[in-house]
Amino acid sequence: MTHQSITKSVKTGNYRWRIAALLFFATSINYIDRQVLGILAPGLQKELGWTETQYGLIVTIFQVAYATGFLFMGPLMDRLGNRVGYALAISLWSIFAVAHAFCRSFLSFGIVRFGLGIGEAGNFPAAVKATGEWFPLKERSFATGIFVSGSSIGALIAPIMVPYIAIHYGWRWAFVITGLLGFIWLIFWLTTYRLPQLHKKLSEQELNYIQSDSAPVSSKYSWFKLFRYRQTWAFAIGKFLSDPVFSFFFFFLPKFFNSRFGLTLEQIGPPLVIIYLMSDLGSVGGGWFSSMLIKKGWTVANARKVTMIIAAFLVMPVYFATQTQSLALAVGLIGLAIAAHQAWSANILTFPSDMFPQQAVGSVVGIGSTFGAVGGMIGATTAGFILQRAGSYVPLFVAAGLVYLLGWLIIQLLVPTLKQVNLSSPTGNIQKIS
Repeated sequence: MTHQSITKSVKTGNYRWRIAALLFFATSINYIDRQVLGILAPGLQKELGWTETQYGLIVTIFQVAYATGFLFMGPLMDRLGNRVGYALAISLWSIFAVAHAFCRSFLSFGIVRFGLGIGEAGNFPAAVKATGEWFPLKERSFATGIFVSGSSIGALIAPIMVPYIAIHYGWRWAFVITGLLGFIWLIFWLTTYRLPQLHKKLSEQELNYIQSDSAPVSSKYSWFKLFRYRQTWAFAIGKFLSDPVFSFFFFFLPKFFNSRFGLTLEQIGPPLVIIYLMSDLGSVGGGWFSSMLIKKGWTVANARKVTMIIAAFLVMPVYFATQTQSLALAVGLIGLAIAAHQAWSANILTFPSDMFPQQAVGSVVGIGSTFGAVGGMIGATTAGFILQRAGSYVPLFVAAGLVYLLGWLIIQLLVPTLKQVNLSSPTGNIQKIS
C-alpha cells in the first residue's frame, strides 16, 4: 500500500473494508455450500443407489434454479435493500444446505438443490450492489476483486473440510455444519450492515469519500426497461461469454489432469490448490490494478478496459496446457488463465454500479448473471459433447483462450465510454464516467 493510500485511509476511515470482508466471507460460504454434494457424490451414489443420469439431473436442477434465481434475486435486492435482501438470500440457501442432511431419495435431493440454487443466486447481485453503495468508483473494482476471490477460497476449503467431517461424523453432518456457516455470517451482517448515510459508526469524512462520485438518483423504473440499454447488454454478453470458461475449468479440471497426466484422486489436490491460489491473486490484483489506474488519473472506462484487455491476452496461452508434457507448466498456464478470468470478473462486475443508479444495480446484475449461468450450462453441455465425439480438450482450450477478446470487442462497441444511465431519461445516457 502506498504512503498516499495510507494517508487517505487515515483521513477518511476504513469502516467500508469491514463490508468488503463480509462480502468475501459470504461468497466463500456460497461456494462451499454448492460443492458439498459434488465432493460426497461418489459415496452417496453407492449408498442411495443413484444412476449417473439421476445425478446429472440433480446437478442440472441446481444450475437451472441458479440461472433463473438471478431474475428474482436481483430485483429483490433493489426493492428490499441489501440488508434485508441479502439476509433473506443467505437464510434461504443455508436452510436448504442443511436440509440435504434429511434427504433420502432422488426427488428430495432434487427439491433441496433447487432451493439452494434459488438462494445462492442472491449472492452476486447483493455483493455488487453493496460494493456500489459502500465504495467510490476509484476503489470499487478492488473491493469487488476481494469478494470475488471468495469463490476460489470456497473452492479450496470445501475439499479439505467436507471429507474430514464426512469421515469422522458421517456425510449428513457435512451438510449440517457447512450449512450453519451462513447463519453465523448472518449475525455479523445484521449487526454491521446499513446504508452508509444511515450508519452511526461511519465518520463524516468516510461518508463524504464514499459518496464523492455517486451516480445520480433516478425515478422508479420498469424491470423490462433495462433491456433497452446497451449498458445492460454489454454486461450480459460479457458474462455470457466469460462465465462458461470458469465453469468449464471448475468442473472439468480433475478429468483433464487425469486424462492428460494420469493424476488420481489422491494426486489432484496440490495442482488444484496452486491454481485456485493463483486465481485469488488474479481477483485481488485485477481489482487493485484498475483502482490504481483511476487514482493515478485515468478515466474509469480506460482503467476498467485496459485491465480487461490485459486479462484477455493473459488467458490465451492456456492452449499450450494441452500440448506440454510438463505437469508444472500445465498447472501454471491454467492457473494464469483462471487468475486472468478473475481479474476480468473483478472489473466487469463493477459495470452495473459504474453505469446504473443504485436502485437498479441488483436487477442488472441479476440479468447479466442469468446470461452467465445460461452460458455455463451451454458450455458444459458443449464440452461434454466435444469430449465424447472428439476425445480432445484442444478445441475447448482454444475457445477458452479466445472468448475474452471477443467479449472485450463487443463491450467496446456497445459502451465505448461507459456512460451512466438515467432511467428517467428517454435515451438513458446522461454523462460520461470520469
